[in-house]
Parts: sequence; C-alpha cells; structure tokens
Amino acid sequence: MTNQPAPEESTKESKSPESAQGSTARQALGMKGAAAGGSIWAIRRQLMKPITWIPLIWGVVCGAASSGNYTWSIENVLKAALCMLMSGPFLTGYTQTVNEYYDREIDAVNEPYRPIPSGAISLPQVIVQVWVLFIGGIGISYFLDVWAGHEFPIMTCLALGGSLVAYIYSAPPLKLKQNGWLGNYALGASYIALPWWAGHALFGTLNWTIVVLTLFYSLAGLGIAVVNDFKSVEGDAKFGMKSIPVMFGIDKAAWVCVIMIDTFQTGIGLYLMSIGQHLYGAIILLLVVPQITFQDMYFLRDPLKNDVKYQASAQPFLVLGMLMAGLALGR
Repeated sequence: MTNQPAPEESTKESKSPESAQGSTARQALGMKGAAAGGSIWAIRRQLMKPITWIPLIWGVVCGAASSGNYTWSIENVLKAALCMLMSGPFLTGYTQTVNEYYDREIDAVNEPYRPIPSGAISLPQVIVQVWVLFIGGIGISYFLDVWAGHEFPIMTCLALGGSLVAYIYSAPPLKLKQNGWLGNYALGASYIALPWWAGHALFGTLNWTIVVLTLFYSLAGLGIAVVNDFKSVEGDAKFGMKSIPVMFGIDKAAWVCVIMIDTFQTGIGLYLMSIGQHLYGAIILLLVVPQITFQDMYFLRDPLKNDVKYQASAQPFLVLGMLMAGLALGR
C-alpha cells in the first residue's frame, strides 16, 4: 500500500505551478500522472508515448555497432537517423496508439486522465492516427531497403513483423498481454531485439548469432516490461489480465523483475568474456552492480511508489550494457 495524499494536499499540489509544469511535461512524454487536455497535437503525441521511443532508438544504435560496418559518414548518419525515426516515432508510436485504443477500458480505471478515457480524442481520430503511423513506418522501411541496396527487403519484413507482434500484443483475440510471461517477453523483444536487428541489417548482414543473443538479451527486457505493470495492477486484476504483479503479488513480482534483469545481463557479460571480449564483458558485469544497488534502494522497498524512480536510475546501466555488447559483437 502507498500513502495517498489527503484531498486538501492533492488539491494544493495540483494548483501549484511546479505541479502543473510537471504534469504538462509528463503529458509531453506520455508518462503516468500527465496533465489532461491540451491541443489535439499534444493529445496525439501523448497517445504515442514519446518516453517509450528512447529504447528503440538506442536499439538501432546497438545494432549499427554490432554490424561492424558503421562509419561516421553523412550518408550513414542520415540512414541511422531515418531508421530511428521509423523505429521510434512511427512504429513505436503506432504500437502505443494501438495499445491505448484496446486498453481504453482498463485505462479508465488505472489512468482515467489518458486521452481516450478522458474523452480528449475520439475513437475515429485514434484509428486514423494508427493507420498514418503504420503506413508511414512501413514506407520508411521500404525506402531504407532501397537506399541500402538490399536484394531482399529485410527492413520492410522486420517492420511488418514488428507491427504484427505489436497488434496481437494489444488486440483480441490473441491479446498477448493477457499472459504476463508471453506478453512481457513480446514487449521485451520488441524493445531490444527488433530495433537491434533493424540497425544491424541496415549496415550489415543479420545473422543467427545476433538473432539468438538479442532474443536472450530480451529476457532482461522482460523484467523491464514487468516494471511497467505495477502501475496497472488494479485495472488488470479487474479485467482478468494475468500480469506478473497480479499473478504473484507485488513483492514477489518485484523480485521476478530484478532476477530477470540481472541474470540475463550477467549472462551476456559472461558470454562475451568466453569469446575473448574480456573488456566489454567485464564492463557489462560491472554495470550490473549499480542496478542491484538501485533495485535495493528503490524498487524492492516499494515497487508501486518507486517504479518510475527505479527506471530512471537503473535502466541507464542496462542500456549502456547493451551498447557494450553491440560494440563487442561488431569487432
């Protein structure tokens, strides 16, 4: 249980300039506790949750590094930037908008201020946004295939495959997110493996070593995905969503998160050391230490209260470890 502010305190906080500025910033990033309303473009951006684009953009960087072929030319920088635009704003924006559409009843319980349950945007407008983002993302992927001179349209296939996973993650009848393990792994792989494959394929040739290792790394991403479920426990339980926190309870689910994250990142570090990449492997192992520290300081003590604080403090070490792995695999 978290300590809720008294009504008077909550009212005072909502009226303060600092609180207003904070909630507006959270709206711009699509985060929990965002302000309601605003222009239609602010609402559309909120649906796309820009805060979630960052891991995908970073994944492209890791994939470019693991290809071993990236050089700092103007053409390569532009290619990478376009791939990030595809992976982040367009296809992740598509994913988040689809999820908002199908989660509107759950959000009415968990986050009633969000654009759809609050009535800030109509369902037909949301559907148009889904199609614009989807078509835009697929169009960019095809353009990248042409630009890179691919005989096989690997970028287009990755974009279509990722979009399909995103759809069945949120939409019935499959709705993968109803299953805590399968849904969170699909989410973890979409945030780690898919953009990594895109960055690697754009500058090199995607191979089974990269595919398998990034899918293994995505098991750490499963742990990160579970962290996002803590904010939705009430609504998930009400609508029969078998998220990890609902199935195991808050405290046990927190331990599942940290074990998954630490174990599989450690596994990647040990693998790199086993193939002679001792420096990069050692760096990844050392990066696990501050993660464990912040897990103990914040997350394990109060997952409901400190989920965002934990993500902000510990996840940078995870994503830095991803880059170290990409650099090692590209050597």
